Amino acid sequence: MSVELKEAIELLEKEKGISKQALLEGIEQSLLQACKNHFGKSDNVVVTIDPETCDYSVYAEKTVSEEVTDPVMQISLLDAKKIDEKYEIDDIVRIPIQSKEFGRIATQNAKNVILQKIREEERRALYNRYFEREHDVVTGVVQRVMGKNLSINLGKVDALLTESEMVPGEVLRPRDRVRVYVLEVKDTPKGPRILVSRSHPELIRRLFEGEVSEIADGTIEIKSIAREAGSRTKIAVASNDPDVDPVGACVGLNGIRVNAVVDELGGEKVDIINWDENPAILIENALSPAKVITVLADPEDRIAIVIVPDFQLSLAIGKEGQNVRLAAKLTGFKIDIKSETQAQESGIFDEYYDDEEYEDEEYDEEYEDSEEDDE
Repeated sequence: MSVELKEAIELLEKEKGISKQALLEGIEQSLLQACKNHFGKSDNVVVTIDPETCDYSVYAEKTVSEEVTDPVMQISLLDAKKIDEKYEIDDIVRIPIQSKEFGRIATQNAKNVILQKIREEERRALYNRYFEREHDVVTGVVQRVMGKNLSINLGKVDALLTESEMVPGEVLRPRDRVRVYVLEVKDTPKGPRILVSRSHPELIRRLFEGEVSEIADGTIEIKSIAREAGSRTKIAVASNDPDVDPVGACVGLNGIRVNAVVDELGGEKVDIINWDENPAILIENALSPAKVITVLADPEDRIAIVIVPDFQLSLAIGKEGQNVRLAAKLTGFKIDIKSETQAQESGIFDEYYDDEEYEDEEYDEEYEDSEEDDE
């Protein structure tokens, strides 16, 4: 019996991820419950289980008494002497209990205790497994559509992808493989409840960590992320190694690394820019691909005025204001973009520069080539 029990425990440990110690504790509880059901109480019952061989023994500890008033808890001196002559009044005698003596109901109850313990430990093992993956990316398969939500199978448990966490316009069908960001793992009586996302900005970080080894090992840091899921994302990166170009490393040879992320996001555009501690330079980088004449940034109030060539104004703002909106999220600054003509008319240059230091010709000459290239 102990060999079969050992094999069963090892199989459960391997397939269900339930610890051997937890299963042995469950068996101990079931034996104690069986004793209570059979004898009416189990206060004096002791169960010993060898963790290596899974051999177990059940004993009832009885007190040697002159007069036995409770046969479950006491044993007469005469009967104790039959076991061993050394016993005296008030000594404790261990009487072996054979589990096969238990009745059918007691045995069934014991079985239920073991099964309940297995279910509890399986649920706990699943929770621990996915709790460790909280705020990480996992791969799943779309299981079924539940109204406006999706059930994503992660292997041994299903996760919930709500409508609010989906990418606008993205169509996922049953059996589609998809990578999702684990938002939250909750422990419930029915098992772990896992909430996942396809639209969270941190999904971008995790995907780049998987594609760019320099990010995974800490050589390159993603300093900031601004995302409008399904449309465009901007990330600011910095290198801790002067010999490593952060943007180039994230793009990869022929764009292989960034394209892998873009493909996973269903074609969502990803702009990668250099991070800079100087807010003016950072804002200028963030407005890429638009070219900037100057940035007037106020670090205290977190506002900035950006002046761009007239022909770059629409590019700097972006379609429906998306480019400047993402740049503001990325940098944490409220950005007001003005064309060169608007800046001259409003007197912004007069406020920040001496007239003799600023000449229209200087800027016209600087961006003349850029205008020709864009055309």
